[in-house]
Amino acid sequence: MRIGLLTEAGYPYVSGDARLWCDRLVHGLAQHEFDVYALSRSQSQEDEGWVPLPPNVRRVRTAPLWFAEDDEVVLGRRARRRFGECFAELAAVLCGAAGTTVAPEGASTSEADRFANALYGLAELARETGGLVGALRSEAAVRTLERACRAPGAQRAAREARVPDLLAVAGYLERALRPLSLDWYEDDGLGAVDLCHAASGGAAVLPGLLARHFTGVPLLVTEYGVRLRTHYLTTPDAPPAVRSLLAAFQGRLAAEAYRQAEVVTAGNAHARRWQERCGADREKLRTVHPGMDARPFAEAGESPECADPDTLVWVGRVEPAKDLVSLLHAFAEIRKQRPKTRLRVVGAPVGPEGAAYLLHCRALAAQLFPDEAEGPHIPGDNPVSFEEIGGPELPRPADAYAAGAVTVLSSVVEGFPISLVEAMLSGRATVSTDVGAVVEVIGGTGLVVPPRNPRALAEACVALLRDPARRARLGAAARARALELFTVEQNIEAFHGIYLEIVSRAPVRRVLDGAGDPLPFAVPAEAQVPFRWSAPSPSLATRNSPGWATARPVRATSHVPAPEGAR
Repeated sequence: MRIGLLTEAGYPYVSGDARLWCDRLVHGLAQHEFDVYALSRSQSQEDEGWVPLPPNVRRVRTAPLWFAEDDEVVLGRRARRRFGECFAELAAVLCGAAGTTVAPEGASTSEADRFANALYGLAELARETGGLVGALRSEAAVRTLERACRAPGAQRAAREARVPDLLAVAGYLERALRPLSLDWYEDDGLGAVDLCHAASGGAAVLPGLLARHFTGVPLLVTEYGVRLRTHYLTTPDAPPAVRSLLAAFQGRLAAEAYRQAEVVTAGNAHARRWQERCGADREKLRTVHPGMDARPFAEAGESPECADPDTLVWVGRVEPAKDLVSLLHAFAEIRKQRPKTRLRVVGAPVGPEGAAYLLHCRALAAQLFPDEAEGPHIPGDNPVSFEEIGGPELPRPADAYAAGAVTVLSSVVEGFPISLVEAMLSGRATVSTDVGAVVEVIGGTGLVVPPRNPRALAEACVALLRDPARRARLGAAARARALELFTVEQNIEAFHGIYLEIVSRAPVRRVLDGAGDPLPFAVPAEAQVPFRWSAPSPSLATRNSPGWATARPVRATSHVPAPEGAR
């Protein structure tokens, strides 16, 4: 099977998002071939290079989302009119205004259909003219967006958009729609794969939608974090008009991806609920938990008695969403009942905001817990330590979990809690706040308390610190649950089954001879295995429906180009 893996700011780049699970997937499914189509985030990401690629990665094609030169395509009068109509319809859908589309026989056209018609209309125009980068950057595009915002029926936030807001939204749309102008959708590109697998939502889905639209290649969408949810969490300070219009675009794009995809997978039930809210059909949804390598945590998981019974451990990225302030206040309550308890905060700050938050937490810890000394001539020591993985005391992540008897998660916002799964693989009892997918991950193997409740957090930690037998039972149960549900092996096996399910329902591909008649046995059986035992087989034509109807057939005399090695 040949898979087109679609990524945005991810695999195969060294610093890519979701790089690790994509890398494990490609290595784990060595019996299949992968063509990677990657959209990069920045120049620095491209300069850092790629991870080592396995032999079953046949081809890697990349395109930047952070930069695009003007394609210098000059649209003729008809093309300009088509662009104006399609972009005006797209803008009208985003603004909530009435559009210009009229359905046949007076039937109403849904918002989803209007968005899809506008999107694929722009894609077809880009394919015919060679690109739409210049058109999407033009003043005409901004004025079209402004008219849609001022049109009757537009949402209030859109009507209040000012010129800077319109420029910001137009710039975002131009970047988000750059995949429309790529040359990835021909028969020797995505048209040659058996299945497109988008490794995230957003821009990574667009190439898959266009491959399905132009060549009928089936689409699988995987989301470990729903893009619309991320938008709400990461842009709280943006102007209301910008937030509203961008949320509308991301919501419409997600709904179209869910509608066209054969299967949509979520990393947990929390993300799955978001997908349903954005329009995903429940029948298409599958939950595939992220796969983690359990081997580095085996030593800690098999020897829980080596942990310090008076130490709490927190592991993660240092940022406000992790609510370390509540954890420090909870630890003050713990110290009143268990004076010998220590807290080790292990993690690095994320960006300038994270660095400032770390300084604030250090100052709060120094205020709440003055340095203590056993005698007048011994230097004092703070019961709270801030550390990072990679130092002499904690060279590996597993060492951080092995250092304490109880692992604590204090977040107020969380998706899939990776640190919690690592603690479970390490056989540690856990105390967590009830956010995101925490309850789904923990099951009945840990204690869960409300977020922003230091007293409840403290009581749960004290209960486990006082009861070693209970800690041992919960830790053993947590490790068994993690090994059953959250390993690399189960993740790879789940996707392998989904690949086979989708391809088994895909339209039949066929080969025609020079007269347009079907060639029986033109594609040898060995063409479907990773090693070719014969000469390259003829190119295959994808059909949207069964039957022998002729439509742009691929002749048997045309050969598949020689496979490209990963570069």
